[in-house]
Amino acid sequence: MGRVKLILLTIVIGISIQVLNAQAFQKNRVIILTDIEADPDDTQSLIRLLLYSNQIDIKGLVATTSCWHTDKVNPEFIIKVINAYGKVQPNLLKHEEGFPTENELLNIVKSGLPNYGMTAVGDGFDSEGSDWIIQELEKEDARPLWISVWGGVNTLAQSLHKIRKTKSKNEARRLISKLRVYTISDQDDSGIWIRNNFPDLFYIVSPGDNYNSATWTGINVVFDKIDNSSISNSWLAEHIQQGHGPLGAAYPDVSWGVEGDTPAFLSLIPNGLHNAEHPNWGGWGGRYELYKPDFSKTIEGGSIVQIAPETRPIWTNAIDNYIRYIPSKYGRNIKKDTTVFKGYKETLWRWRDDFQNDFAARMDWSIMSYKEANHPPIPKLSHADKITIKSRESFGLDASNSIDPDGDNLSFLWFPYLEAGTYDGEFELGQPENAHTTYGVTPEVDEIETIHIILKVTDKGKPPLSRYKRIIIEVEPK
Repeated sequence: MGRVKLILLTIVIGISIQVLNAQAFQKNRVIILTDIEADPDDTQSLIRLLLYSNQIDIKGLVATTSCWHTDKVNPEFIIKVINAYGKVQPNLLKHEEGFPTENELLNIVKSGLPNYGMTAVGDGFDSEGSDWIIQELEKEDARPLWISVWGGVNTLAQSLHKIRKTKSKNEARRLISKLRVYTISDQDDSGIWIRNNFPDLFYIVSPGDNYNSATWTGINVVFDKIDNSSISNSWLAEHIQQGHGPLGAAYPDVSWGVEGDTPAFLSLIPNGLHNAEHPNWGGWGGRYELYKPDFSKTIEGGSIVQIAPETRPIWTNAIDNYIRYIPSKYGRNIKKDTTVFKGYKETLWRWRDDFQNDFAARMDWSIMSYKEANHPPIPKLSHADKITIKSRESFGLDASNSIDPDGDNLSFLWFPYLEAGTYDGEFELGQPENAHTTYGVTPEVDEIETIHIILKVTDKGKPPLSRYKRIIIEVEPK
């Protein structure tokens, strides 16, 4: 093959991999409600979000109030971040296609009313933000509309009030069925009003205003017996803030907790692990189960939010039993840790180093050429990701066709995620768990059960990046 043909083939392969990375999924569409400037973490989360704006279909950025920011909204600070993004957007396009322009994002910046909670809900309290939500809902788009709430939720409450008052029951039901809500705890008194008045609304929340009892705090809590360096101020300075162009320079220092709002959209990032319609499956944004929480265990955290018993099931805190795989100096390159981490924050924290490395890599994209930066691997299964097998039968799993766009060496890890399935007994895969293939034997069951197995593929680039495949095994009784 001639030199020119070889160069052209290399370019085509590179472009094909970028397209595969960027388009082999249906983008989740989302509207953000943010009390930006109540705490620097909203700005931090917005910067991360914009680095994934080619993979998440951002339909609105709405400045709102909250219990920490009761009488004003600050859309100008959303605009400030978008202006910084605009300076690096051309470079981001060198790595993946689909990043929106600065002007496209500026056109979807809106405001809610500068009033707290339910004082901004009712007749005559429409805002450009609440009307924008309805306008997006009414579009001919089969995808759900996620409302990612980083502060107060009264702008959505007003949208729901108007829908109920102005639409027929059937039309209101149709529109509301398209909504998916994730709120960072309760930061005004309209959250419980929404849940009580719209019992069929898909709603993820750790209820109340006590952040210590919330799953999302797994992003910034400092755990014992682990390396917490990926959320340290020195890590942020090195990998995000300094030497990473205008967007990194706009990333503020931590004042309370780093990026407390980011979990509200982490599960919308298409990394092969998530299915946003199934919060109980778990992923970067944590894992949640549908039930009515015990109000007697809800503790007030000291803000002005009025808390009350839940009247309906909500998607809320779930428990994982998590055992890490840690590096081994000799022989098999990983081994199981001896410590079991159990709790709801662990459902999010267990992925923290992965999504922090991914954030750092994307921040590199804002200043580096494609060749200089790292890009995530592409796991490929040699079989379906849903398999039906009888009890006590063996099976094999194969990811040997996985590739890396940068030509990096790949590491593999297979593990059961038992909490995500219905089978509640013991189950382990065969050894070794770090080869490109693995095997197992299904357990004895009396009725159909599901077992989730996660494949994690990690490259050895800088920083190391991970992508996943979820295999669901349906076990039938013999």
